[in-house]
Amino acid sequence: MRPVSKGNAPVGVTFTNYRESFDYLLDRIGIGEYNNIKLAQYCSYCERVIPTNLAVEHIEPKKGPYAQPHLENTWTNFLLACVNCNSKKGSKRVQFSMLYLPDRDNTFHAFEYRHNGEVHPSPALNRDQKVIAQNTINLVGLNEPIDTDVDGVAKDRRTQRLNAISLALDSLEDLKTDPQNQTIQNLIVKGMLSSGYFSIWMSVFDAYPIIRRLFVDSIRGTQQSGCFDANGKTLHPHPNPDNLQLGGKI
Repeated sequence: MRPVSKGNAPVGVTFTNYRESFDYLLDRIGIGEYNNIKLAQYCSYCERVIPTNLAVEHIEPKKGPYAQPHLENTWTNFLLACVNCNSKKGSKRVQFSMLYLPDRDNTFHAFEYRHNGEVHPSPALNRDQKVIAQNTINLVGLNEPIDTDVDGVAKDRRTQRLNAISLALDSLEDLKTDPQNQTIQNLIVKGMLSSGYFSIWMSVFDAYPIIRRLFVDSIRGTQQSGCFDANGKTLHPHPNPDNLQLGGKI
């Protein structure tokens, strides 16, 4: 899960309908680009490429038993989500102290992306932190296959992660043949942007700081999170540059 900073609400803008925030959110945290060419946009939770039906997601629900209607049009309560993550999360209760969320925690540090396509709490976490990470996985159903074709794309997120892992590993072998080759490096960055799953590519290229830095710099809002150093290594806890209500403090 890619950590982001969406910054303060746009100056001079008052949202009378939360959907009006979509373009601002996309510009701040959703776009992957190469040489100023916008290649894809991503779900804040599962990291999939979502060509259509990416939506403004309310972190705290606007309806249901745990609704926070006063936050319905509030910038700090917005992320971007695909149909699957949005519907799975639904109107569930959100307790910030019991979840890792990408706009206020170092979510890259919190999770491990295994080669079988599953997401698990990172082994670097302590026992209590692993509980919080698992709560987050459950909140949006990251390990649940969803077969119904709601928005025109395949819904088995595990299968898509497997494909991304395979592509990233294949790209790693290309880089090993000539690590300084800028053409290969550029193709790898474009491969990551086009396939999605930033965290998978970052993990596969853990030993290549130049590539990791290119990844961090190529998706909006990532570098601004303050969760990565100049070599693309993760920094934690999240510095919370937006001064949001803290999550699990990782």
